Amino acid sequence: MRNAALPRIAIATGDPAGIGPEVSLKAALDPKVRTICRPILVGDAAALRRHAGAAGIAAPFHIIAKAGEARWYEGTIEVLAAPFAESAGLRFGVNDPAYGRATLASAARAIAAARAGEVDAVVAAPHNQTSIAAAGIAFDGYPSFVARETGMNHHDVFLMLCFGDVRIVHCTLHVGVAQALALITQERVGRAIRAAEAALRRIGIAAPRICVGGLNPHAGEGGLFGREEIDVIAPAIADAQAAGIAAMGPFGCDTMLQRKDVDAFVVMLHDQGHIAAKLIAPNQSAAFAIGSPILFSSVAHGSAFDIAGRGIASPAAMIEAIARLGGAKLVAV
Repeated sequence: MRNAALPRIAIATGDPAGIGPEVSLKAALDPKVRTICRPILVGDAAALRRHAGAAGIAAPFHIIAKAGEARWYEGTIEVLAAPFAESAGLRFGVNDPAYGRATLASAARAIAAARAGEVDAVVAAPHNQTSIAAAGIAFDGYPSFVARETGMNHHDVFLMLCFGDVRIVHCTLHVGVAQALALITQERVGRAIRAAEAALRRIGIAAPRICVGGLNPHAGEGGLFGREEIDVIAPAIADAQAAGIAAMGPFGCDTMLQRKDVDAFVVMLHDQGHIAAKLIAPNQSAAFAIGSPILFSSVAHGSAFDIAGRGIASPAAMIEAIARLGGAKLVAV
């Protein structure tokens, strides 16, 4: 059995028609992963066996109904069952409403285990937006899903992209730019800063330093390019500072992200953070959902239907996402 002191991490296996199950299996068997945590896959056992066969993975499964039944014997993969009726006819690389439902059922089962204290954190494999939409499920990304599953407002859980020593928190995410502008209020920016600070403390950073970016070019250039920095963002930073948070800014995002003396950056829009992450660390970023009662991370790449079932998908991003949680101190705050 694995070291009982290691954190228990549930891995929701993502869209069964994509590469999620394959990278989850590979990550769960990775020597680095198994030295820093006790992994439990959450998904349909039949679908996982299909992917294991396609990838040439022969490790036996230990199927469990509750996370507390896991044993973590050497070379064995723990699977917390989240079955779906259509798994027998699974087709790789296709959209299907059943696969969208299965994706979120796996994530919901893992989140429930975390809320019950049965696991210490959750990592999710990639979903497929089209299959989820075909199932008629309202979904705009894992952060809002985590919020709903934990009883929070869907705008109050934020995304933090992590790669190398860089962490980028997004004030708005998967909404149109016009809607994002309406969401950027002093209150919301303040919540994003506070969520960033709490998440950093929770992963063991005792005195976090946070840089906050502007919305407009050059952070508004003193009002020449817009007043959001003056009227919204700077007051939110001042409120955070008054609460004892080491927040600075607002800074122009094009130069802010070059700084090395901070623990996290807060940006206003999706592309302000994602473009940098995907240029600097393609397929290597981990995506944390922060601000909720549980620790939740996912990969920052898609379900890769074009290579699903071929056994060639790289688990690097999944291993990185797991390592950031499994290797952290997981401090309660």
